[in-house]
Amino acid sequence: MSNLTKRSELVFLYDIKDANPNGDPLDGNKPRMDEETGINLVTDVRLKRTIRDYLHDYKGLEIFVREIVKENGTIQSGKERSMDFGKDAKEVAKNVLEQCIDVRLFGATIPLPNDSVTFTGPVQFNIGRSLHRVELTYIKGTGAFASGESSKQKTFREEYVVPYSLIGFYGIINENAAKHTKMTEQDAELLLDGIWNGTKNLISRSKMGQLPRLLMKVDYKEENYHIGDLLSGIKLVTGKTDEREIRGLNDFTLEINGLMSKLTKNSEIITGIKVQADDELQIQLNEKPVDLAKAISDIGILAEVLKY
Repeated sequence: MSNLTKRSELVFLYDIKDANPNGDPLDGNKPRMDEETGINLVTDVRLKRTIRDYLHDYKGLEIFVREIVKENGTIQSGKERSMDFGKDAKEVAKNVLEQCIDVRLFGATIPLPNDSVTFTGPVQFNIGRSLHRVELTYIKGTGAFASGESSKQKTFREEYVVPYSLIGFYGIINENAAKHTKMTEQDAELLLDGIWNGTKNLISRSKMGQLPRLLMKVDYKEENYHIGDLLSGIKLVTGKTDEREIRGLNDFTLEINGLMSKLTKNSEIITGIKVQADDELQIQLNEKPVDLAKAISDIGILAEVLKY
């Protein structure tokens, strides 16, 4: 397994219908919103949790940050979790990095009885933001049980959902931090798998209707270099008079003029780009429909189509 030696950038888009992509527990678990702009927000912690759960539940890989219930029914503490990997800081750090892919990817602070070990994760994401203003819908319904022992009235449930949201994440894989966590090229491949298929397989009541739509990993030849903010080069264009009326892929196209301009200017220092795009996603370049992988190849960059 070869270690990472060069930097990469990540762009990920997914959408969700009639559900809650990331509830805020301090605001009645309502979808997170930028109240000034009407933009739907999703934390990087939510995306990392999606990836962690997929790698553990579907790929059978060990992760450090997970809930473990002990025999007495209580939840394992951070220090107890750390001691699963050894008796002292040196041993724990060595074993955690060897065994836990989430620490190699995202880093962690590993608490010990008299010490702690901190690893800065090479993979970092910004807060995800919808590419359009989003509407919130309030839903209220009845539950299955009575509100009290002698009551004839059923309980009520209430929640907020978004009718539709196309959410974009931007991330960086830092080759310098990767040296310390021993992140490998194979880990990077599993990361992409976790982003795409973890999102697709996150099937719960609040996340049903969530699908990955576009994923890119841009690899560079030079150390300590990346273009930056690639997501800003993708614009959502709709014929709707109000973006909050968007309800699906048929209501918009993605314009990639800015993205392709950035890639073209830096094509000589890009090793290649891994890309996956949903067949139903409508992408335009210079107002014409385009296949993203072909557009990348046309500017002289090796495009590898992921097949998830």
